[in-house]
Amino acid sequence: MGEPDFESFPLVPHGNQFEDFPAGRAFGHHWGRTITSGDNALFSTATCNWNPMHLNAEFARAHGHPDVVVNPMLVLCTVVGLSVEDLSETGGPFLGMEGVRFHQPVYPGDTLTAGSRVLEARESASRPSTGIVTWHTEARNQRGELVLEYQRTNLVAKRRRASRD
Repeated sequence: MGEPDFESFPLVPHGNQFEDFPAGRAFGHHWGRTITSGDNALFSTATCNWNPMHLNAEFARAHGHPDVVVNPMLVLCTVVGLSVEDLSETGGPFLGMEGVRFHQPVYPGDTLTAGSRVLEARESASRPSTGIVTWHTEARNQRGELVLEYQRTNLVAKRRRASRD
């Protein structure tokens, strides 16, 4: 077998661009993610978060929880990940988050789903080929209970306009 013919594999653009984010547009992100106890233990250990609430079921039960509480940073990272395909897959730089609120604990076995709404989309003053978009994202568990919300801002590429030569 020889080298593949890369010319026969055209690039397929993915993700939304600046023009796809008018203020108010809502996105229901894909099917969600069930958080397992293994996810929680691995994430907490890998990030050196030794809080017994996240790693010790008996400690968590002694403090009124039915099981360990999933590390909130894992919850946040998971929800951001659920939104990437719709909001930031084109790869614009992440500019920040505000108003992160954890409304209630997540436990192993909970399934998280998320949706986002465009709060603002504006032209970038310093980079004419991009815009700045801010979204409000909410995450819910399998019972529809709000567990997390935040605002996230990214630099987003505009569509390339065909040149008029």
